[in-house]
Amino acid sequence: MVPVKKSILVQDIQGMLNRLCPPQLAEDWDNVGLQVGNPVQAVERVMVALDPTFEALQAACEAGCQLLVTHHPLIFRPLKQVLTSSETGRIVATALKAGISILAAHTNLDRAAEGLNAWLAQRLGLVGGGPLEQPRGQLLKLVVYVPASHAEQVAQALFGAGAGVAGRYDCCSFRVPGQGTFRPGPGSNPFIGETGKLETVEEIRLELVVTREASSRVVQRLLKVHPYEEVAYDLLPLENARSDIGLGWLGELSEEVPFEQMVTRVKQALAAPMVRVAGARPGTVRRVAVCGGSGMSLFKEALRRGADLLVTGDVKYHEAQDAEIAGMAVIDAGHFYTERIVVEYLAAWLRDAAGREHLPLQVLEMMGDRDPFDYV
Repeated sequence: MVPVKKSILVQDIQGMLNRLCPPQLAEDWDNVGLQVGNPVQAVERVMVALDPTFEALQAACEAGCQLLVTHHPLIFRPLKQVLTSSETGRIVATALKAGISILAAHTNLDRAAEGLNAWLAQRLGLVGGGPLEQPRGQLLKLVVYVPASHAEQVAQALFGAGAGVAGRYDCCSFRVPGQGTFRPGPGSNPFIGETGKLETVEEIRLELVVTREASSRVVQRLLKVHPYEEVAYDLLPLENARSDIGLGWLGELSEEVPFEQMVTRVKQALAAPMVRVAGARPGTVRRVAVCGGSGMSLFKEALRRGADLLVTGDVKYHEAQDAEIAGMAVIDAGHFYTERIVVEYLAAWLRDAAGREHLPLQVLEMMGDRDPFDYV
């Protein structure tokens, strides 16, 4: 029988989410992670909601939850005051009094390889593909010098920590033999050589690509397994594009479908009462780009990569004109309806993650989230 852990803490759930959507993926202006509460609070029940509204907090309280996980953050900017006369202050005060922590996964979840946009693509029936945006500046090159006798041991440890991944390949490295020189100083405890004596050692220059979010973990592992007392290593920023993370998603339908049929599919899949259509209306579509929430910033990238259609929300007047001029179709299904699915999918992910770790965690879904707009 597999033993079940007795308790799980808020910080444990935050750690699980950090593996799904590392906080380093979030936009600079965003505020993700624990918003309110106690990291070491025990949790038996979690509620997942789109928005950190007072109604969502009440639902979590009534259901006996100790944690509310939302997509949109409660606190975007630093608070100068916490007044119960304001909506944010009322939520903070009520959450603390009720013993409910609030945690947000926002643009980091938007950018994750298995996140909001991958789920939106799945809901609309897209197969294959990957992130529409391919951000730069998210990769580093780790260069470390290792005695030849320990090069393979160190490389395997770094692979295990997440280094050396290139697209669909792992355990990627480059190795160059050479000679390293050093002279141990007073008080040193050298792995090779003697204090005060200049040493020349056959070493391997080991190079591996590391993602920014994995770099801290990889370096910690390096320092633990490397035999030298003082480890010589470099972390060099790269401008290569990443294809495994990014905003939006670009995929294909299993077969071409008439455009009007695709409009109906979007409405039904997202339970949207209406959608807005802009741009050129093609006879059929197959290659589809999606971006939950507000995605017109990705319009040019979708066009460049040959999308027949972009499904998103919050399309502005002049953006619709741009789509018409460019000759590409856009379906605006609304910010709410393109993101509401996060509740269902994130709750399912948390259940699976807790199950894999044999954690006694109940995950509930907020059913009362609603679009702030009425359609008349």
